[in-house]
Amino acid sequence: MPCQADRDVPGLIVKFGDYPLHHGGVGAIRSLGRLGVPMYAITEDPYTPAASSRYLTRAFVWPTTGAEEPAHLVEGLLRIGRRIGRPAVLIPTDEEAAVLIAEHQDDLAGPFLFPRVDPALPRRLASKQGLHELCVEHGVASPTAAFPESYEEITAFADEARFPVVAKNREAFVRRRRPAVNGTTRIATREGLLTLARDWGERPGVILQEYLPREEAEDWIVHACFDADSAPLALFTGVKVRSWPPHAGMTANAYVVDNPELADLAARFIKQIGFSGIIDLDLRFDRRDGQYKLLDFNPRMGAQFRLFENESGVDVVRAMHLHLTGRPVPEGEQRAGHRYVVENIDLPALLAYRRSGYTTPHAPARASGTELAWFAGDDPLPFLTMLARFVRPGAKHLYQLWRTSRRGGSTITTTK
Repeated sequence: MPCQADRDVPGLIVKFGDYPLHHGGVGAIRSLGRLGVPMYAITEDPYTPAASSRYLTRAFVWPTTGAEEPAHLVEGLLRIGRRIGRPAVLIPTDEEAAVLIAEHQDDLAGPFLFPRVDPALPRRLASKQGLHELCVEHGVASPTAAFPESYEEITAFADEARFPVVAKNREAFVRRRRPAVNGTTRIATREGLLTLARDWGERPGVILQEYLPREEAEDWIVHACFDADSAPLALFTGVKVRSWPPHAGMTANAYVVDNPELADLAARFIKQIGFSGIIDLDLRFDRRDGQYKLLDFNPRMGAQFRLFENESGVDVVRAMHLHLTGRPVPEGEQRAGHRYVVENIDLPALLAYRRSGYTTPHAPARASGTELAWFAGDDPLPFLTMLARFVRPGAKHLYQLWRTSRRGGSTITTTK
């Protein structure tokens, strides 16, 4: 049975912060728009790829940083809701949006539809420390981690740690105001850690994590949508071939691969914590001990969600819209072997991975089909807009990474 969406209920892409080249938002606009659902989006300016999509009914230009007071953001959303004029399904594309919606459910419930969830849960899942604690509580494997509260505790950690280690910002929301590191950062030596730590202040907002060697690991992803009882409406598994920046950034190339063990692990964890809505999980299979270790839990749509679709044409965004509007969610097997490519970042990622030692033995030798993140024959303008906006900053970014590698740096910046 094909998807039959309620065309009287629009969707609204909710994003806070300045990241105009976001293919996930474009993918969601196309996914529901192709079903005839009116689509709206919050955009940084009128010239983003999302704003240029033929499937977008209207862009609400609202530049934000993600660090505004929650009351200001809630009022802005309510103002947009009044302009839409009818209840709309909210589709957050970042942690700030997902957390704001969860923590202000009662305020937003009139003009908007969204999965109801424990208001405190999305913030805890988006926190590196909160996620680690939930993993320990429910027996889900994750990298060994420390959460130092002072420079002295970092020194004590450095005296005992096995290097390299990984440093990340402890809370997803601190990255907007006072990030300790620019992103996921691999630190090779004790001296390097202590040098960085001098700039972290009296209360360093970092997590120091065990480094999982890339030559002994394989990166997996899970995208799913769960109902109010934490039962899966749609659940997909895939293997990440490349990311950009390398090994810790946004997915650049991935394949759908059936993995019942991983699907069961994810479903059990979601049931235990009682989450509902869309999730995007990053896990690393550690060949040394045969465990899938949960690295990141995004309580929202992932940028690469269009990799996954079942035989009935259901992806996670369609599943959520169908469910929230009282429509059945058609079942079906995932389209195994399908490939996803993000055109503007996969080429530099390919060059970076050639000598990295990372392998993906579960990726099929040949794709059964390919989904491009940006280009679509029925909606070409987002691709052209991306090219126009990407060339100059993209070249600058690649040059900075080249300079960093020449100096022996090892920072790996994560993005949405």
